[in-house]
Amino acid sequence: MLAADSGASIAAIAAEAGVDRRTVYRRFASREDLLAAIYDARLTAIEHAIEEARLREAPVAVALHRYVENIIAVNRTWPVDLTRVLDDAVRARRDTSVHQVDTFLRRATDEGLLRSGVPEGWASALLPQLMHLVSRQLPELSPGQAADVVVDTLLNGLGAS
Repeated sequence: MLAADSGASIAAIAAEAGVDRRTVYRRFASREDLLAAIYDARLTAIEHAIEEARLREAPVAVALHRYVENIIAVNRTWPVDLTRVLDDAVRARRDTSVHQVDTFLRRATDEGLLRSGVPEGWASALLPQLMHLVSRQLPELSPGQAADVVVDTLLNGLGAS
C-alpha cells in the first residue's frame, strides 16, 4: 500500500491489512516507526540478496543472474522506494549496498561481460531500472524468468560481443 501511496495513513494501512489501527499502534508508535521497520526489512532483504549472489567470488554471469533474481523477489515483496529515506543509518546501509553492486559491475566490465566505453555509471543506473520495470510490468514471470529478461536486456544492450 505504501508503494502506491507513500502518504497512506495508519488507519488506511490497518484497514488494508484487515486489522484495527490500534493493533498497528501497539506494534508501531508512529507512522515513521512503521516506515522505519519496512525500510529495515527491505534493506535486510537486499543485503541478503547481495550476499547470496556472491558478487565478489562467483563467476560474473552467475553472480549477475543470482543478484537480479534475488532483487526482483525483494522488489515484489518490499515495493517501497529507498531513495526517499531521510534517516542517516538507513541511507548508509543503502549506500553500502549500492557500492557493492557498483564494484561488481566494474568487475563485470573488467572481465568483459559488459562493454567498456559507455558513460561512467550507466550500468549502475540502468540495472535497477530494469529490475524495477520487470518487477512491476511482468508479474506473471517467476523471479528466475524475470531475471532472464533483465540479464538478456542488459547484456544485449551493454554486452561485450
